[in-house]
Amino acid sequence: MSHPDGERLPFVDLSPGSDAAEIREAIERVLARGWFILGPEVEAFEAEFAVAAGAKHAVGVANGTDAIALALRAAGVNAGDEVIVPAMTAAFTGLAVVAAGAIPVMADVDPRTLTLDARACADAITPRTRAIVPVHLYGQAADMLEIMTVADRHRLVVIEDCCQAHMATCNGLPVGTIGAAGAFSFYPTKNLGALGDGGAVLTSDGALADRVRLLRNGGQTNRNLHAVAGVNSRLDELQAAILRVRLPNLPPETALRRLHAAFYRDALTGNVIPVTERDPGHVYHLFPVRSARREALQAHLARAGVETLIHYPIPLHKQPAFAHLAPRECPVAAKAAGELLSLPLHARLHARQAARVADVIQAFEKGSNDA
Repeated sequence: MSHPDGERLPFVDLSPGSDAAEIREAIERVLARGWFILGPEVEAFEAEFAVAAGAKHAVGVANGTDAIALALRAAGVNAGDEVIVPAMTAAFTGLAVVAAGAIPVMADVDPRTLTLDARACADAITPRTRAIVPVHLYGQAADMLEIMTVADRHRLVVIEDCCQAHMATCNGLPVGTIGAAGAFSFYPTKNLGALGDGGAVLTSDGALADRVRLLRNGGQTNRNLHAVAGVNSRLDELQAAILRVRLPNLPPETALRRLHAAFYRDALTGNVIPVTERDPGHVYHLFPVRSARREALQAHLARAGVETLIHYPIPLHKQPAFAHLAPRECPVAAKAAGELLSLPLHARLHARQAARVADVIQAFEKGSNDA
């Protein structure tokens, strides 16, 4: 199959774009200063990110997985405690719970949004449950009103996994500010991406923020004294400097993502179905669609030069890493895992490229109907 704009359309482009010169300047600034770990760039980024995200404190760490694990530990989750996580998410959400010494308990997801289902969450609570980690999946907030109701009823800590949802909102409230803390990733593919790994814990609880700062740096209270068994998880100066360049660009880039998403939603009206938008605060880290013929659809798009990815073909309760926990069945997540396909959607995507993707999908649907 050919297309008049038949060049290959990659899923995403991670090379520096219009910000390349500013990024080089930021890197040169760090090199000239000669300070690379926990210095002025990290401190400045933490302050700027906290303001932008609507909280009092941000603590830079090495990656999003560590952000979840350290937030859980700082909030009082201990070895052997159970932590409820959604079955539909990257495995790193569950692995972060394990890294905190706790036990991940998978709960099923809402069939429309694929975020944590509050009723399934409530059903998964046991006397050992200590926390809930809802995931703001694909850039859309979980139903935090219902989840917080469950958490408050059972006196559970809520740590929001915001790794795909930078500056998203839920009923007008910024994600990461609704529970005790929010965990963010700055992996290069994220809406706010570094040129390497990075993460942050967001909170308005000063004591929790201080605890994360202690834990991220080996539990050190001074150079030679380790008061607690912390870890080595520090956002470096180079990545912080790069993130400071990119943070002001996030609002206009989010607006572009929402425009492309709106186009896809208008254009795709057949059997290839976008995941439901529950909240207008969605920031569209990904744009997944559902198709009962996913493999055929992906192959059709590939022949037309359109690259797609699958997030996530193996839900948490089916991951071998968690098999020893004998997780409960999560049928909604399992069904979705066999149907989801992520289309190209990012701030550099041109309108004509989005139209091309939609045209190819419409041709696939027409061919399926004619067969």
